[in-house]
Amino acid sequence: MSVEEHLNGLAGTLTALRAQAPRLTRWGSTLARRLTEGGRLLAAGNGGSAAEAQHLTAELVGRYRHDRAPFSALALCAETSSVTAIANDYGYDQVFARQIAAHARPRDIVVLLSTSGRSENLLEAARTARKVGAQVWAFTGPAPNPLADLADDVLDLPGDPCNVQEAQLVAVHALCEAFEAALPATLRRVS
Repeated sequence: MSVEEHLNGLAGTLTALRAQAPRLTRWGSTLARRLTEGGRLLAAGNGGSAAEAQHLTAELVGRYRHDRAPFSALALCAETSSVTAIANDYGYDQVFARQIAAHARPRDIVVLLSTSGRSENLLEAARTARKVGAQVWAFTGPAPNPLADLADDVLDLPGDPCNVQEAQLVAVHALCEAFEAALPATLRRVS
């Protein structure tokens, strides 16, 4: 595949993402409400999607565009001691589910990122999140896929896995834009 073909594929995936703007705006508003009420966001993914989960949580704990209050957000894939201990003792399919069982509460939001929507550890995470009353949002590649079926809401994108993953970073940033825009004015800037 040439660079031009790769970029053409990404352009198609980004066009599909543009149609998801209302969903991302809604998610940003919900996230702002839940986090300002004391909830938290838990995020997970594998490989490059793990990096995107960490990116999302870093933007919420730190800042995205503007100085503001920090919010509770954990990237479960970054908990290396937990991940390796759980994988060793319970199996890799439980690495996120067990952490969700420990940390998630009703009304928290669990964001699961996957280009395939078929990773068993993310499917187990979604099932566990639903059991504890957390809301599950999935970023996936083309639907239908098992993760999309388990999520409360899904942003599914067409394209090759590499293009989906690239567009998911754009979606993470768009979600952060919507989140910060939906925050009460009193929380937008910290002196």
